[in-house]
Amino acid sequence: MIARAKRIYDPIHRFIELDAGEVALLATAPVQRLRRLRQLGLAYLAFPSAEHSRFSHALGALAIGTRAFDALLVHSPDAFESERTVVEKRKLLRASLLLHDLGHGPFSHACEAVLGVRHEARTAAILGLPELREALGAMDVDPEQVLQLVVGSSAADPVLRELVSGPNLDADRMDYLLRDAYFTGVAGGTYDVEQLIASLRVLEVDGRPQLGVDGRGVVALESFVLARYMMFATVYFHHTTRAFERVLNDVLEVLWPDPRALDDIHTFLDWDDFRVIDALRPMEGEGVRALRERRTIYGLAAEFNAERDLHAYELCERALRDRWGEAVWSDSQEQLLHRLPLGVESAPTVRVQLVGRVVDARVASDLIARLSGKAYWRKLFVRTDVASVDEARRICAELIATGGQTRLL
Repeated sequence: MIARAKRIYDPIHRFIELDAGEVALLATAPVQRLRRLRQLGLAYLAFPSAEHSRFSHALGALAIGTRAFDALLVHSPDAFESERTVVEKRKLLRASLLLHDLGHGPFSHACEAVLGVRHEARTAAILGLPELREALGAMDVDPEQVLQLVVGSSAADPVLRELVSGPNLDADRMDYLLRDAYFTGVAGGTYDVEQLIASLRVLEVDGRPQLGVDGRGVVALESFVLARYMMFATVYFHHTTRAFERVLNDVLEVLWPDPRALDDIHTFLDWDDFRVIDALRPMEGEGVRALRERRTIYGLAAEFNAERDLHAYELCERALRDRWGEAVWSDSQEQLLHRLPLGVESAPTVRVQLVGRVVDARVASDLIARLSGKAYWRKLFVRTDVASVDEARRICAELIATGGQTRLL
């Protein structure tokens, strides 16, 4: 069957236009598999409407990334050598954004923790499959260039790399913030997307092109940073999601006793969220029942969001472990801090073009400066079959209120 151009309706970006080559790429089995991977994993157990897929997100990333690219054509035309270059880069960008999540496994990060392979590492094998190579070849897109953009290779075009896999202004993040906010109902996850895109520029930094923002877009950039912050605090680090991810991790270790058995890319691609849920049906155990029936195994005792000082957390953890030992679980989210907020410690953030100079966003915005840097996100849980959640909360509340002085006396 010959593929034809298609228009897809989307609640975030309205109509998304695809040419015939992109429709054929969309029809490949690895891309269609993204329909069966939830974008937010187990977050639907906390936010019932968070059922959207990585497939819809891939389309959204393509849509918003294209808008960003087209804005650069208008405001930074000198960054493009010729009309042919524009066509080639635009085509490469759109294909890369459509394929950027191909390597994700069931329930995303929980899967990675058990199998020990990051999703970016799977992408090379998937892009090497004949079905993908044929579809990309028909579009005159090089799979190796797609891979470089998806994994953030230094050999890739720096501006396109930032739009696909950059740490700050990538289309991936621009879409998932809006999409996740929409499907969870969290108003704080929205930002001024129109102004942010209109403010994008190709700037020259140390003699190299780099994606940045015009000074008139600083307020829009601030709204983007705040949206990221709010979504991490409200959705991505939500205690219910984290507790069930811990349970899922234990269940997956039983389901996949030999992680290396899924190294074969065909075997890996046979797994998705639906198959995992089906595989749990005949299984027994408290973890399986908890996931199947939304039973609470871990109750939240205290959480410490974006703390700069771990003193209160350490006091509470010590007191809870003295009381209940191994029934206490301390959850850390440090591994995700590179995505929140812009820059960690001395790492550069977004470049902003002011009158006569290009500066770091932390210089252009006091708000971004205050949100940048190292912060600790911690939660303390207790097993509900061993400990009293109410008592655990009282212990932590007392220690936080007194700084530990009451218990030390």
